[in-house]
Order: sequence, then structure tokens, then C-alpha cells
Amino acid sequence: MTILVWLILGLIAGWVASRLMGSGGYGLIGDIVIGIIGAVLGGWLGPMLLGGDVDVTGLNFTSIALSIGGAVIVIAVVRALAPGRRSGV
Repeated sequence: MTILVWLILGLIAGWVASRLMGSGGYGLIGDIVIGIIGAVLGGWLGPMLLGGDVDVTGLNFTSIALSIGGAVIVIAVVRALAPGRRSGV
């Protein structure tokens, strides 16, 4: 994937995951970073948990779903490691 696709996928996944987790978001750069890390995590966990050819391959439904799932995990871990931080709801 090109860098532009990673940025767009990261932005979508990070923004949706922050909304699903009930936070106000992490800003443009923060959402992109969380989304990209989530895409890498989702691409790694997807084949192990779901089996088969499930992977992050571009801007398609499977890639976005895996990226959002990975980003939700990333946000949960960040919150667990920084318990003093409250959501921006």
C-alpha cells in the first residue's frame, strides 16, 4: 500500500475507534497514528483469530474492519497504561 492509503486508512480507523470507545478523539495526527498502529495490529491478529486470507490490503471493508478492531485494542491498552487520563466525552 502507498503512504497515502496508509494515512487515509489510519485516519478512518482511528476516528471510528475513538468514537466507538467513547472518547473525543485524539486530533488528526493522533487518530492517524492510532489507526495505523491498529491496522498493523489488526493485520497481525486477523489471520490468527479469523484464519484464511484475512489481511489489511488497502481501502476495502476487510482492511477497515481489521484496522478499527486493532485501533480499539490500541486505545484500550493506552487507557489501561494511563489510568489518570479520562475520556473526552
